[in-house]
Amino acid sequence: MAKIKSVFVCQSCGTALSKWQGQCADCGDWNSIVEQARPASISSTNRGGGYAGMTGSQVQRLVDITAQEQDRIPTVFREVDRVLGGGLVPGSVVLIGGNPGAGKSTLLLQVLSGLAQSHGCLYVTGEESPQQVSLRAKRMGLAPDALSLLAETHIETVLATAEAHKPKVLVVDSIQVMHCDAVQSAPGSVSQVRESAALLTRFAKQTQTVVLLVGHMTKEGSLAGPKVLEHMIDCSLLLEATDDQRFRILRSQKNRFGAVHEMGVFAMLASGMREVKNPSALFLSKHTEPAPGSVVTVLWEGTRPLLVEVQALVDDKQGGYPARITVGTDTTRLIMLLAILHKHSGSAFADQDVFINLVGGVRSAETSVDLAIALALISSQRNLVVAPDWVVMGEVGLSGEIRPMPHGHERMQEAAKHGFKQMIVPKANQSGFEAPEGVTVVGVSRLSDALACLC
Repeated sequence: MAKIKSVFVCQSCGTALSKWQGQCADCGDWNSIVEQARPASISSTNRGGGYAGMTGSQVQRLVDITAQEQDRIPTVFREVDRVLGGGLVPGSVVLIGGNPGAGKSTLLLQVLSGLAQSHGCLYVTGEESPQQVSLRAKRMGLAPDALSLLAETHIETVLATAEAHKPKVLVVDSIQVMHCDAVQSAPGSVSQVRESAALLTRFAKQTQTVVLLVGHMTKEGSLAGPKVLEHMIDCSLLLEATDDQRFRILRSQKNRFGAVHEMGVFAMLASGMREVKNPSALFLSKHTEPAPGSVVTVLWEGTRPLLVEVQALVDDKQGGYPARITVGTDTTRLIMLLAILHKHSGSAFADQDVFINLVGGVRSAETSVDLAIALALISSQRNLVVAPDWVVMGEVGLSGEIRPMPHGHERMQEAAKHGFKQMIVPKANQSGFEAPEGVTVVGVSRLSDALACLC
């Protein structure tokens, strides 16, 4: 009897090894390597005369290819369409990840229920029973007549059923519980997730079906499964909760058909997800009276401006090294801003603890928040109150200059729309902007000019 050849595969990163070892050399995880049967190799009879079952492809010049814009399928949520870039693209594969309880299944059930009224849809549930899905749909008041449901974890059965029913949109909840006969490892392993996703991706491209996959999150906050999973799909979305757990933020991390880092905001209610039509109002605190250390700025999220409150707290050091803690922004950039303030304004923070928070659970890597953070720090340190109708934006350079920001006019228009009367912006962004009546725009080119407005 022929000996079955095997290969050792890391269940964290998917690296294949010739022999077992305690630690994976690529990702560094311990005890993650499992022995698996080696995939069958290509038959020697096909090596010289092409691959069996494959037809030759013609080489074409790019100029001869006619590119046509595909019609997108709009969902029932405008915020979802915004994050996707305008709607679902036929033949695309979308992965939606999030922590347990974030609302992934709830959101997809609402989307699919709305699409089922005009398109054929199939919801494959591998983690919940049909009765549980039915109870959730009844609680949310969804129309159950047009939506088809399949409780299955065998990927070959899922594909056979989808091929027979020919849905326009297919939801698989979740990819981590699917298993393939060709892979001997347990469901949820790197090999099973990779092969199941590959089969679903091939099905989507061949049939022009929209495939929506639900993905789990690891304790480190990354998508479970092999990294190649994020390369195979067309769009990767992340659904996360805000600090108070009442709202959900849908972010785009990868999108072949739209803008990256787009964001949609939802409110989590007993009746399901509801869109937040004015996200800027959500992230602005309602103070009974102005407080030191609070400054409003305008971020650019994907394709739209977003007003966010920046809070700073500067306090005397309680012992040991001074604290430098940020929530929603980069700690390294905060340390750089503290050095710039010391150099160009004489404000020393060496013996003080510094805390920065972007209200509402917003996270941003934008440099246009620099000036707002700097003014919030000075406001807290010197106990100065920034007027609640002020908005501050701009990038701060190492030499104390205020650098221009992209989409400056759109940001200022958004601030004026929400009633802000005083704007401190980079001087380069001020030119060409027609301020509405009652709005004063102050263009600054140096950090000292912005601090003079505060004092």
